[in-house]
Amino acid sequence: MIDSKRELYSSCVRSSMLPGSETWPVRKENEVALQQAEMTVVRWMCGVKLQDRVPSKGLRERLGLDDSLSTTAKQVEIVWACAVKRRQ
Repeated sequence: MIDSKRELYSSCVRSSMLPGSETWPVRKENEVALQQAEMTVVRWMCGVKLQDRVPSKGLRERLGLDDSLSTTAKQVEIVWACAVKRRQ
């Protein structure tokens, strides 16, 4: 069950939240908004309410998620910048 939730998260949530992220100017507001939206979905997938006060790290471990969405966005941005530099 957890593997299917992790696959659903990776294929649907990340792919819908990160299109074009390689060209975004990554500001703190954007990073905070991504983290809040991501954790809302992760809590929903785990069946946990915000009032239950379960740490984000514990929820991410339940689903077997290694890195956060903001970390992935930064990695995508770096890969994009390297690709652009290689073209020149």
